[in-house]
Amino acid sequence: MRETGAGGFSFLQPRLRHAEGTVLIMSQASDPLYGKIVTLLGGSGFVGKHVAQELLTRGARLRIASRRPKKAYALKLLGSLGQVQFAGVDVTKPESLAAVLAGSDAVVNVVGAFTGNLDAVQGEGAGRIAAAAKAAGAKAFVHISAIGADASSGVAYARTKAEGEKTVLNAFPSATILRPSVMFGPDDNFVMMFGNLVSRLPVLPVFAPQARLQPVFVDDVALAVAEAVCAPELHGGKTFELAGPEVVSMIDLNKRIAEAACRKRSFAELSDGMAGLVAALPGTPISADQLKLLKAGNVASGTLPGLGDLGISPRPLELFLDRWMTPFRNHGRFGTKAAA
Repeated sequence: MRETGAGGFSFLQPRLRHAEGTVLIMSQASDPLYGKIVTLLGGSGFVGKHVAQELLTRGARLRIASRRPKKAYALKLLGSLGQVQFAGVDVTKPESLAAVLAGSDAVVNVVGAFTGNLDAVQGEGAGRIAAAAKAAGAKAFVHISAIGADASSGVAYARTKAEGEKTVLNAFPSATILRPSVMFGPDDNFVMMFGNLVSRLPVLPVFAPQARLQPVFVDDVALAVAEAVCAPELHGGKTFELAGPEVVSMIDLNKRIAEAACRKRSFAELSDGMAGLVAALPGTPISADQLKLLKAGNVASGTLPGLGDLGISPRPLELFLDRWMTPFRNHGRFGTKAAA
């Protein structure tokens, strides 16, 4: 049975997992992934880095492939000698995919984007990746989609995510599809962005204040990836919704972050019309499409299996928020809450 602690993983010690005061030494050799060649596409991004750490912790031989592999070089420190390999890849080119997927026991695809040619990257492009993985002889394929994937959506991101799921299963029927909610972590561009804004602005504008989110810890998503890779005979051909244990509104989330940062702030709840005007301007923190997705909410439907079906107990944001908001407090660790 796998054990998970409350504190997440250390990026400096791949064989150790911290659990708020305890250290658990993993037995790599007994893990089903030990020695397996796993190719991680898109491993240099936020999600990819956390997935890479989990796979390396389990003893996998990891090939990290991305357009700019230099961005992932820091991950080499997480593995043992010869455990990590880097490769450049253009997922829109079949010949590029064939080269990096050769010899893979399993393939994990976390490639995604909000802008650009989304069909080439996460629509039909996802199907090309799955087909290349099948041709390479991979026994497991895990594809990261998103809660809110919708083939009928007017937002290209949601529409191509749904199309990607379809093309992946057409090419690799035993693939596992993972649909995470919005993910949070100590290095995210979500909770930490709000923390930064709270520390700088006396009044915070809140887009879609009543929108409902079900944030999921990025390390729980990484655990889900590893479990799916380990047991394609159990999880292959299935779609999982990965969501946290709590549904929260945008306004409530902002207030919690301000409280954890010990900042007394006012909040300006923007109307749909005002939010739309702001989102249409260049250089704003949210695009028109992102606003549409936010207003639609990001909550698990409850009709698909979730983290619990993968043997994972989702960890709530409240478990980490006070600690993560420390840098945004007045005087940091020497602020009022820390002293108390």
